[in-house]
Amino acid sequence: MNELLSADLAILLIEPSATQRKIIAKELQEEGISNIDFADSLASAKEMLTTSIPDLVISSMYFSDGTAQELQAYINTELSEHGIPFMLVSSETRKAELEVFKQSGVIAILPKPFNKVHLGRAINATLDILAPQELELDLYDVHDLRILIVDDSRLARNHIRRVLTNLGAQRFWEAEDGAHALEVLQSNMFDLIVTDYNMPSVNGQELTETIRNSDEHAHIPVLMVTSEANDTHLANIAQSGVNALCDKPFEPDTVKKLIYQLLDQD
Repeated sequence: MNELLSADLAILLIEPSATQRKIIAKELQEEGISNIDFADSLASAKEMLTTSIPDLVISSMYFSDGTAQELQAYINTELSEHGIPFMLVSSETRKAELEVFKQSGVIAILPKPFNKVHLGRAINATLDILAPQELELDLYDVHDLRILIVDDSRLARNHIRRVLTNLGAQRFWEAEDGAHALEVLQSNMFDLIVTDYNMPSVNGQELTETIRNSDEHAHIPVLMVTSEANDTHLANIAQSGVNALCDKPFEPDTVKKLIYQLLDQD
């Protein structure tokens, strides 16, 4: 596959403020991106999406006629076959308002104002999704890896699966929470478990602790995906026996490095 460059990306930017549109467009242009379409409302964004599918949607949180959550829901239902990466740019800091996006598989959440590092990482994550490079392992054939994905969000599971598929993985099982995962583990063996932390019934920490106390499954590497930012809380999660922690959004390059570390060690 030919390498995809940032200059090749076609972007739809939805931002109600003309000033913010200019600022964001300038930052994108400095990254070499010039193919940018603009919309200033939910209605205009939907109209543009019916005529042209972008490589990436960059959206503000609020519009005069709706929200980014409504736009993302529209994309995930009406345009799901296209798998359009979605990036949120917002000054919102309330955890509850941002959590729904972290759980839905966004490619990135950028603050207002964002810096070049924020944007560069988000663009790189988009390129990794659109033009993936297969993970090469010495100790495993990536095509044969048996991977269990555990998350109570279908959209998050889809995003995790897409990232892992882009790395060359082909064999997946899914569970909608920790309790379901334990049922799946009764009749299957896995090379890797990727689990969310926040889940009903049995959360990711409890799932990991149960796995570590199992004679049959204790050896399985566990990659936990969490949007928790509290250092004390993260320390408690680490003590449960997880092998690696990864933030939401689930960044392809970070995941690739973590899986290599988890599986390619003697």
